[in-house]
Order: sequence, then C-alpha cells, then structure tokens
Amino acid sequence: MDTASLTTSLIAALPEVFLACAGIFILMVGVFSGARATHTAMLLSVAALVGALVLVLFGPSRAAFAFNDLFVNDGFGDFMKIVVLGAAALTLIISFGYIRREQLDRFEYPVLLVFAVVGMLMMISANDLISLYVGLELQSLALYVVAAFRRDTLRSSEAGLKYFLLGALSSGMMLYGMSLVYGFTGTTSFTVLADHFAGQAAAGQELWLGALVGLVFVVAGLAFKISAVPFHMWTPDVYEGAPTSVTAFFAAAPKVAAMALVVRVLMGPFGAWVEQWQQIVVFVSIASMLLGALAAIQQTNIKRLMAYSSIGHVGYALVGLAAGTEAGIRGVAIYMAIYVLMTIGTFACILCMRQKERMVEGIDDLKGLSKTHPLMALALAIFMFSMAGIPPMAGFFGKIYVFLPAIEAGLYALAVIGVLTSVVACYYYLRIVKLMYFDEPAEGFDRPVGREVGAVIAGTAVLVLFFFVAPGPLVDGAAAAADAFFAVAG
Repeated sequence: MDTASLTTSLIAALPEVFLACAGIFILMVGVFSGARATHTAMLLSVAALVGALVLVLFGPSRAAFAFNDLFVNDGFGDFMKIVVLGAAALTLIISFGYIRREQLDRFEYPVLLVFAVVGMLMMISANDLISLYVGLELQSLALYVVAAFRRDTLRSSEAGLKYFLLGALSSGMMLYGMSLVYGFTGTTSFTVLADHFAGQAAAGQELWLGALVGLVFVVAGLAFKISAVPFHMWTPDVYEGAPTSVTAFFAAAPKVAAMALVVRVLMGPFGAWVEQWQQIVVFVSIASMLLGALAAIQQTNIKRLMAYSSIGHVGYALVGLAAGTEAGIRGVAIYMAIYVLMTIGTFACILCMRQKERMVEGIDDLKGLSKTHPLMALALAIFMFSMAGIPPMAGFFGKIYVFLPAIEAGLYALAVIGVLTSVVACYYYLRIVKLMYFDEPAEGFDRPVGREVGAVIAGTAVLVLFFFVAPGPLVDGAAAAADAFFAVAG
C-alpha cells in the first residue's frame, strides 16, 4: 500500500485510530498518575469516546472503502457507531461512583472498555471475514477480563470463565464457517462475495451446500455475541456475576455492534440469498422472543431478569432483519437505539439499589420504592412500560418499526408471535411497577444518588417518555442509514 492509499485509509478509519491511540495514551497516564489514576483514566476515557463520536459526526469526509476493501464507511455504520459510542460513554459515566464504592477503582477498567469499543467500531465497519474476526476478538478479549474484574468474588470469576469458554467455542464455530465460505468461493471479501452470489442467483444456480453450511456456522458464532437462542446460555450467569457497571455495558454497546455486524454479514455478502438464511433468522427470533418472555417470569434477581429481557429484545430486533428489506434494516437501527436508552436508564436505577452500603439485586427490594424514592420509581416505571411496549413510550414505536416490515414481507406468523410474547413479557415488567407503587415499602435505599447517575436516569427517562413528540431525528437518521447501506451493498 503506497503512502497516499495509507493516508486515505487512516482518514477513513479516523474515529477508530483516534480511539485506539487515546486508549494507549490513557493507559500510560494511568500508570504514572498515582492515587488519582482511576479517576483521571475514567474522565479521559469518557472524553475519548465523546471525541470519537464527534469525529463520526463532524469529522473530515472519509472514503467509502479503505485498507484494500477490508474496511467500509457508510451511513449505516456511522449511525451504529454513534449509538455504540453514546452507550459506552453513558455506561462509563454511571460507573464513576460504583467502582469507587465497590473498591474496583483500577485504571485498567476504563482502558479495557475503550479498547473493547475500538473492536466494536471495527466490527461495524468490517467488509471482510478477516477484519470481522479481528474486530470481534479485540472486543471479546477486553470483555472477558472486565467480566471477571472483581477478582475476590467467586461469582465474578465464574462469570468471566464461562464467558471466555463459551466465547472461545463460538469463535471456533465462526472460524470454521469462514473457512468453508472461503474454501467454496475463494475469497473472504464481502464485496466479492456479494458479486459472486448475486451472479449465481441471477443465473438461477443453487447456493453451494458447503457455502450454506459455512453461513450457518458464521451465523451461529454471531448469535452468541448477541445472546440469541440457542446460544444464550452464558447471558444470565454473566449478567448476574459480573460487576453491575460491567453488566450495564454488556447489555448496551456490544449488543448494538454485534447486531450491526449480523446485518452487515447477512444483508451484504449473502444478500442475494435472503430465502436461504431467512428461515434461520426467523427460528432464532421466535426462540429468543419465547425464551425471553417465559424464562424471565420466575426470576427474583433483577440482573438475571434483565438478561432474559435482553434475549427477548434481540429476538424483536431480529424480526426486522428477517424481513430482508430496507424498511427492516431501518427498524433494526431504530429498535437498537431505543433499546440502548431503555437499558442504560434501567441499569442506572439498578446501580442505585444500595442498602447499608452494599448492593442489593432482589426484585422484592423495590417494594414501596414510590414512597421512599418517588423520582427513581417514576423513571424505572417509564423504562418498564417502554420495555413492555406500552404506548406512548419509545419501546412501543421500536416494536412497530420492526413488526411492520415483517408484515409487509409476508412474515405474519413471526409478527403475531412477537406481539403475543410482548403481552407475556408485560407480566414481569408490570410486576416491578406493581411492587414499587402498591406494596408496602421495604428497607429504603441509601441516599444520595450520585449526580451523574441521576442526570443519566433523568435524561434517558425524558427521551423514552417523550420520544413520540419528536421521533423525526431518530427515524430519519435510521432511514438514511438503511438507504446508505443498500447503496453501498448494491
């Protein structure tokens, strides 16, 4: 690669390059900062994430393809990167007080999250099976460590070990699938694969069985990353065992990046074979919605409940992908953005669940919260109503935008099952509201709520509650992202 091409490629990947360099700088600052290393590293990490967000939004014009077509820039990628960077910054902000109180204030924590986000951005812009895998593993290696960050707690160590072992298994499955795709097509480039399969479909030829099996293995590996059924088994244990601030991060940013990657892989190189992979996505979507709705009913730990809830929400997002249309991709983008708001707001509330200077996680600990912490109860009720899909909350519109494309694509059974599972899921969401407003108060939570946590709770609650007033910016941005995706993929 000559100097001009290298410069063009570096500018194309400027947010990723900036964030990677910032992570290395923060690591060095942390090493030499002494007692205030963690606080300094946290502030710099948030600033770095915001800086990368600004570069995505307002940075110099970037080439569509870079690094010999390993890397792609388009409106879809930019939209998803904005959601990921925003989610990561917010989860770091609500972690400030938590890691200090729980004696987890080590400067490596924010540095690991920054490097995980670099991997996520690379995943979103991957245009080759090799760059896909590099980004995925960069994210995963950092997340394996933070899952077990509380080294003196058995649950956290167990969570990290389970995540690592199952993650290694999923990576092996994905690599095997990639090798099959490469073996039968002779390329790993998404662009070349898309042209090859489009020509094959136009000629009326069948997709090679080996390439189809490879696709199945690749989708299985990606399904692990979004915790979709039947590759969800790690989610409840890791969510419960990991430190709560880490769980909040797991539930938000990596989910968006992995969902963007699933869209990129299926609608890009394999876009000509929608009917081949659509049945896989429909099955995974239905299974995830059913498990998320039914398994969460019996949960007594709010972090495990949120784990099963996230599995269900992945199923709803996959409804839009199953449609295989531009409207479906727009629905996925809208749903994931709304999901991030609801999830971060809910986990900010969970981080406030402290009694006698220790964290509590029981759902019954929320009894009578409206009498002891009325504003927190109001915000949590808004998030629960939104997750249940009750109008006029944002979650209702998110489901509308994924169900309608499925109906337009003739996937009536999938849409009906989605609606029915939403009704079932209302039980455990509304149960939390009932406990907060109609039961006698349990022991109240410690005061005060940190200012940064309170600001995030208030901001996300307002956005979720009043989304219907001005949905235009998000809907228009998602529509432009889907249009740009198909323009580049086409």
